[in-house]
Amino acid sequence: MSLNTGKWFKKVGATPIIPLSVRIMLAFVVLLLLSTFSTNYLNLALNQRELVRKTNELLVRELKELYTFASNQYDIYEFSKDRAGALSSVAASSEANLKFRHSAAFGLGTDGSLLFLATNGERFSAFADSDALARMESARLEGKSEGAIRYSGEGGGYFGVYKYLDKWNCYIVRAELYSDMTRGPRRIFILVCAIIVLLTGAFVVIGLVCINHILRFLRRLSDGMLQMQADQNLRIIDLSGAPNDDVTYLGASFNALSATINNLMTIFRKFVTQDVVERAYQEHQIRLEGKQMDLSILFSDIRGFTYMTETLGNDIIDLLNVHYDRAIKCIHTRKGIVGSIIGDAVLAVYGTLRDSTNKSLEAIESAYEIQKVTAALRGEMQRRREEIEKTRPLTEAEERVFLAVLIDVGVGIDGGNVFYGNIGSQERMTNTVIGDNVNSASRLEGLTRIYHLPVICSEYIRDEVTRVTGRYRFVEIDTVLVKGKTEGKRIFFPLDTESATSEEAAKYDLYEAALAKYYEGDWSAARESFRKCGLESSEVFFERTGKTARAGEGWRGIWTMTTK
Repeated sequence: MSLNTGKWFKKVGATPIIPLSVRIMLAFVVLLLLSTFSTNYLNLALNQRELVRKTNELLVRELKELYTFASNQYDIYEFSKDRAGALSSVAASSEANLKFRHSAAFGLGTDGSLLFLATNGERFSAFADSDALARMESARLEGKSEGAIRYSGEGGGYFGVYKYLDKWNCYIVRAELYSDMTRGPRRIFILVCAIIVLLTGAFVVIGLVCINHILRFLRRLSDGMLQMQADQNLRIIDLSGAPNDDVTYLGASFNALSATINNLMTIFRKFVTQDVVERAYQEHQIRLEGKQMDLSILFSDIRGFTYMTETLGNDIIDLLNVHYDRAIKCIHTRKGIVGSIIGDAVLAVYGTLRDSTNKSLEAIESAYEIQKVTAALRGEMQRRREEIEKTRPLTEAEERVFLAVLIDVGVGIDGGNVFYGNIGSQERMTNTVIGDNVNSASRLEGLTRIYHLPVICSEYIRDEVTRVTGRYRFVEIDTVLVKGKTEGKRIFFPLDTESATSEEAAKYDLYEAALAKYYEGDWSAARESFRKCGLESSEVFFERTGKTARAGEGWRGIWTMTTK
């Protein structure tokens, strides 16, 4: 799982993590804007309603004046017989009261014709809304000769008032375009909304700064949790300087839980292998399962352990813990896992971890590291003896203890296809590795005592290591048939060419030449070469060949081991 970080937002994989402060501000801003806009819209609607009401009152007054003036003009018309002049005077008088862009005053005949027209907008020759005229006529026939009117005209919907004038046989109408009345309030509404948005944006920035400051430890807490999830590792979150609020209490509770889980995980790691820990952390469970895997197996055992136990008694546990502490670190450093610890023996497996590169090379390197730390432990014991001997000689008991603590180990390494997984039951299970190669690694470790070598490995290990490095020279030691097997197995000593001297290399050259003669059955010549190389491993062949000049009939170069 990958964690992408940014200044404000983070992502876990492809999922964005939105800070709580942003969510709070978004909710607050949305509610604030909805409340403000709703209030302003309601205010606009009420203002428009009041404006229309006031306008209607004004129109009624103007209509009365216009009605009186039109009636008087009719009387003048009766006297002068100048109809057009009278109506023109009425229109001119009406124009004085027209204030808005589309204000209109006109005389509307019952047939829809216009007797006069005064307007600030587009002029029209006939009344276009026949439905409105029909409603006025219907009301007049019912005895209502005046009232409010709404009609459609040029530019949109109009509202106004009217009154029927018998003298001219027409309706005197005073009207205003509805949009003229609402244009001003709408502009104000839009302006106010714009100001609200700008102010809200400014307060959002201020609010985010304030909320982020208040919730700064919550951000530290979430950042720590996200990083733990990415690293797959629990740890304590630093809460120094945090205020005594709910967030701090939440962080303190998390730290307590994290410490408890870490403690359990530490104990868990000490009793199970690293790959099982990783799988349990990822899958949140451990199942009874296993599979065939190509692995390298290292088996390490302490030589002379019986003598050590008899001499040290219960103190052997302390010595073993010192040795295992160093040896297990060597195994883990080289990507190995400890499969089991059986008394004085350690079984390690290589190739199960994802970051393992060459499992056989890692096993060889671990074997040499184990030899180094064991030699270092012996050196520490030797220095302590020398310090004691500066003041007095060792007693017989102390001499026995000194010989007992000089730990020496042998390491056998083999590899191949084995079963690796969890076996047992749902109540009690263990991680294990099963296969012939596991047993073979144990047999090879046993052979280190016979051939007096620190490390012995199989042909499988040799082939895999030589594919990636030329550092190790694999000296063939022998071909043996271990107990319980039907085929011979070539065994090798991995000589570290970087640390070996030229003299040591020459000895192993002579040893390999002697082994070749031994395989050919020329035991007499083989003994001579083994004697010249001067290696302790040669003593095995002196015992086997005795004084025989040549091998017997049917000799295959394979020596059968009678012990494990």
